[in-house]
Amino acid sequence: MQKKNAIIMAAGTSSRFVPLSAEYPKGLLQVKGEILIERQIRQLKEAGIKVITVVVGYKAEMFGYLHDKFGVDIVLNEDYTRYNNTSSVVRVLDRLDNTYLCSSDNYFPDNVFLDDPIKSFYSVLYAEGPTDEYCVTTDLDDNIIGVAVGGKDSWYMIGHVYFSEDFSNAFRQVFVQEYEKEETRLGYWEDVYIRFIDYLPRMSIHRYRKGDIREFDTIDELRDFDMSYIDDTRSSIVKSIAKNLDCKESELSDFRNIRHNGDYLLFSFNKNGVAYRFDGYENKIILQ
Repeated sequence: MQKKNAIIMAAGTSSRFVPLSAEYPKGLLQVKGEILIERQIRQLKEAGIKVITVVVGYKAEMFGYLHDKFGVDIVLNEDYTRYNNTSSVVRVLDRLDNTYLCSSDNYFPDNVFLDDPIKSFYSVLYAEGPTDEYCVTTDLDDNIIGVAVGGKDSWYMIGHVYFSEDFSNAFRQVFVQEYEKEETRLGYWEDVYIRFIDYLPRMSIHRYRKGDIREFDTIDELRDFDMSYIDDTRSSIVKSIAKNLDCKESELSDFRNIRHNGDYLLFSFNKNGVAYRFDGYENKIILQ
C-alpha cells in the first residue's frame, strides 16, 4: 500500500505535563538531544513520506519554523481551547488518503514508519494489570471489533495510526455528519471511530513491544527516560520554585495539574515528600 502523507497533531495544551507545557508545546520538548516533533518528521521523511502536515493551536507561533526547516504544511486549529482533537481532524479531512495520523509528543527509539502497511491499523501496546487506556478487542485476524475505555491485561491504543484510502473515504463521510454535534466536537476522533466501528472498513492492530513507543505524561516519566531532566527541567518556573525553596530541581517532583488555562497556571508538587501548590496568578508557593 502506497504511503502518501502524514499528519501530525500538535494543537493541544498537554495540561498534564505541567509546568513545562505552560512554557512551550509538548511537541517541542527536547528528549535526548532532539526535539520530539523534529525527530518524528525526520523519521517520516526517512520512510519516504514527503508530504507532512502539522496541525497547531496552542502557542502556534512556536511551530512556524518547521515550515522553513522541513517544508511541512502548517494548519491552524483555532478551536483547540473549546474542543478536543476532533477539531484538528476536521481541518485535515481532505488530506486523509493512505495517511499516517501521528501525535507530536510521541518518541520512537526506532523508526516505526519504515514498513509498508497492508491495511489500516492502530498501534497498540500491552498493559499488564489495570489501565485507563482505550483497550481493544480483536477477531482471529487481528481486526479491531470493539474498544472499551479501561481494562485489564489488555492491548491498548497508543501512538500512530494508519488510514488506508478506503478507510479514509468512509471515515470522512461519517465524520462530516458527526462533527455537527457538540458531543462529537468535545470528544476524540477515536470516539467517532468506536461508534461506527461496524460501518467502517476494518482496522487492524499493530502490536509493538514495551519501549517501542514512548509517551511522557509527566516530568517524572520523562526523567526516567532522559536523566538529564533530573537536575535540569528546562523550566523557568521550576527553577524559580527551586530558588525560592532553596533546593535543587532534583528535589522537586510529582508535578500535577490543577488548572492550566491560558496564562493562568495552578499545580501541585512535592519537595522531598512535602506537598506544595504553585499559584501562577499570584506567583505564590503554598504549603499544602
